Amino acid sequence: MAKKSTKKTAPVGSRLPGRASETAKLHKQLCKIDAAILDAVNDRAKLVRQIAGNPASMEGSRLVERDFQENPAWVKRHNRGPLDDLTVVAVFREILSGCRHLLRPRRVAHLGPQYSYSHLAAIQHFGQTVELVPVGTIAAVFEEVDRGHADVGLVPIENSTDGRVADTLDMFTRLPARICGEVELPIHHALLAKCSRGEVREVYSKPQAISQCRNWLAKHLPGARAVEVTSTSTAAELAAEKPGAAAIASLQAGIRYGLDVLAQQIEDNASNVTRFAVIGKEPAQRTGNDKTAIMFQLENRAGALAEALNIFKRSRVNLTWIESFPIPGTDRAYLFFVEMEGHENDLTIRRATAALARKAVRIKTLGSFPAAPRPTAKKTE
Repeated sequence: MAKKSTKKTAPVGSRLPGRASETAKLHKQLCKIDAAILDAVNDRAKLVRQIAGNPASMEGSRLVERDFQENPAWVKRHNRGPLDDLTVVAVFREILSGCRHLLRPRRVAHLGPQYSYSHLAAIQHFGQTVELVPVGTIAAVFEEVDRGHADVGLVPIENSTDGRVADTLDMFTRLPARICGEVELPIHHALLAKCSRGEVREVYSKPQAISQCRNWLAKHLPGARAVEVTSTSTAAELAAEKPGAAAIASLQAGIRYGLDVLAQQIEDNASNVTRFAVIGKEPAQRTGNDKTAIMFQLENRAGALAEALNIFKRSRVNLTWIESFPIPGTDRAYLFFVEMEGHENDLTIRRATAALARKAVRIKTLGSFPAAPRPTAKKTE
């Protein structure tokens, strides 16, 4: 019988000293790059301070704001990879958010609570170097801005599945807020719970989220009862506490409340996007890629709306959105909300709105703002 060898096998790393040495060299290069990035970020912040001159400098604030607004387009023009544009934009968003904070800390009101889609949209637009203030209703967002308790607010205005957000349009008729920006957020719903899918008896979420997943729920959870709550984050919190309960919410909300992901991207519309309006008291800077929003009321007579819309056609102004909204307490009187390509100071826009003012019972410009980059919302099979 052959004698058993007692020779020990050397670890893989000790047999490949050359490869280990090469890895160490590469890691040393990474550390140098990290140090260079850190120095460059702080050098950029110092330049921002110099440009501003002092924290109250309006010109400095305008330049920083313009950089923030134009960054996504700049990244798309200059990014050579291998990191994708979304990743690079996210990195620059936080850098620019921090630089903006050096000039003037900002307070942003949004529909809460944390990890709701409004909260995620606020982070996407402003970065995290701001004071994010969650409030309970859309009306409360407007009131925070109107009373000066927040510099700006963020409210949902339209969803690609459910259409307009009536509460937001209603508040524009009540308070003098201006639209100074927009955010388009792809909405991907997840089914979250602490039980298996077969044990789910109730599904919690806000009405819009349930509506956007109606077909999926009917096919995959026909026996579960849909329960409407005030927000997707509240739904996630309830799912974490109640046996047999699941939530339709964001993946981030699931992480926050320690829930398992039973299914991802359960929205019926693969291109489900919610558009948010940034509201404030100060006008946004002109960028050359802007939209203008107006609100107007017409006489209640045949052909009045057709005549109004023909004004935009004659002026060669492209309308990107139009909604009607019934005026409370009236007999079939409507307000019309219109968005168009261009800035309110453009000659074509000024001529169109002046002509419309001669036909309208009332008209109000809600603001001009940079058009948001179009998001990609592809569904993973």
